[in-house]
Amino acid sequence: MRLCIVYKPNSDSARSVETFVHDFERLHEGVGRRMEVLSTETRDGSAQLSIYDIYETPAIMVLADDGRMMQCWTGPTLPLMDEVASYFYTSQTQ
Repeated sequence: MRLCIVYKPNSDSARSVETFVHDFERLHEGVGRRMEVLSTETRDGSAQLSIYDIYETPAIMVLADDGRMMQCWTGPTLPLMDEVASYFYTSQTQ
């Protein structure tokens, strides 16, 4: 499983996304937990959005190892960290 966050660094929501990432890593770090933070201004970031047909940022995606999207949250209102963590950890046991 991996958690992928795609956002635009020079935007109104950048600070909240960066705080979310920092706090999530601090609170929910662990073995086998991979978090990928990508910018919309990079090739990888824009490709990730294109692959999953996402048009709104920031986007927080829980992805299976085979690339299937398990859950996605988009838009400036970020989900609760516990909501993301519970889905992320629950999906790992399936």
